[in-house]
Amino acid sequence: MVERRYFGLRRGRPYWVKRARRRNAIFVASLLFGLAWMVFSVWLSLPWLTDLGNLTHPLLALAVLTFIAYLPGFMNAFLLSSLVLRPSSLRETPIEWPGVSVLVAAYNEEATIAATLQSLSQLDYAGPVEVIVIDDGSRDRTFAIAESCASLFAGQTQFGLKVVRMARNGGKAAALNHGLKGASHELIVTIDADTLLDPDALRSVVEHLYAAPPQTAAVAGSVLVANAMATLTTKVQQWDYFHGIAAVKRMQGMFNSTLVAQGAFSLYRKAALTAVGGWPDMVGEDIVLTWSLLREGYRVRHAEDAVAWTHAPEGFSQLAKQRRRWARGMIEALNLHKSLLLKPRIGTMFIHWNLLFIAIDVAFTFAFLPGLVLAALGIYWLAGPITLLVLPIAALWNIIIYRIQSRMLKKEGITYAKSALGFLVYAFAYTLVMQPVSVWGYMSEFFGRKKQWG
Repeated sequence: MVERRYFGLRRGRPYWVKRARRRNAIFVASLLFGLAWMVFSVWLSLPWLTDLGNLTHPLLALAVLTFIAYLPGFMNAFLLSSLVLRPSSLRETPIEWPGVSVLVAAYNEEATIAATLQSLSQLDYAGPVEVIVIDDGSRDRTFAIAESCASLFAGQTQFGLKVVRMARNGGKAAALNHGLKGASHELIVTIDADTLLDPDALRSVVEHLYAAPPQTAAVAGSVLVANAMATLTTKVQQWDYFHGIAAVKRMQGMFNSTLVAQGAFSLYRKAALTAVGGWPDMVGEDIVLTWSLLREGYRVRHAEDAVAWTHAPEGFSQLAKQRRRWARGMIEALNLHKSLLLKPRIGTMFIHWNLLFIAIDVAFTFAFLPGLVLAALGIYWLAGPITLLVLPIAALWNIIIYRIQSRMLKKEGITYAKSALGFLVYAFAYTLVMQPVSVWGYMSEFFGRKKQWG
């Protein structure tokens, strides 16, 4: 087990010990701040809790307030503290750049595959790069267009393209596992067929891996929205990726417990992938794979300055399907890896958070949203002034992550137009819609609805 977990890096690094001590101190400080904020919220809400208990039942009142006010307040306070106290991230240039196999699973992606392969052909990376496109039984011209892109790699001695075709559509996990079997290098990168990599993204994510502790098996890249100005839906998602997803990944990565090394852009060690059996045949294959790595004692990090650009869903129905799939993937991971809830590690708290998100989303959908309607009529049974205590903490961490992300983009020389309208909708309406969509996803998984990708 030790030989499998520790990947034979070249020398010991005493800064890992120092960073671990600082990480532990940050965790304790953030935990105490979050608990203090929650206790303060409970104290202020005692009259409201009593009144709601008299109207319904004391236990029901406590449950509702816990999931719509107390726990969200604790989580936001912890996130705020960890972002404020976070240490700067580390990158280390390898003595010799390792070879990387880039897997691109594609299903009916004729509109985007050429641009994706062009971005890969322009990567600024000094080591050998093998790009493998796995056409998962597409019914359009994906395979032909991918093959025609071989000219983009012509003349590049260290870059190559291989296009393979699955006999029939078997799903994303099957396509990635097929590509893994044919991969020549020990480092594996996955990107989606509609994702563009920044020129130095591969170099950055490899440097993050080399600076990480030797148990690190995966590094999740930073994903932003490429088509942010296309529709109002994408303008809103721009802020979700730029703020919400980025903040959570930075926090989890700091504690070596990034919970999703997303398929859109992540780096893995081939030995670790093989050890856990590759990608599982599930709707949330990247989520379940990441938790498989964590269960085996590996660490998963985040490279906040290794930037990829994904094409976000442009219509609400597409977005709802995507987020429903994400919610189902979380249930799959929880169901398969229940033992992680008992692991004595810092990252275990984030696993519990995912479990609590189910209750939070359900309480929000069936208690808080009706409570907003009642509040508009002057009846503050379910949505009262105490719920507003979540807002200042949420506003503070959003301001902080905006500054952090903006500094990162400036350092990388990336200009990124941002939609003010998209931010307003994100700040005041996005959660009102997305949490019920998540509940829809949970219910789909519980009742065994049909699963598909693409």
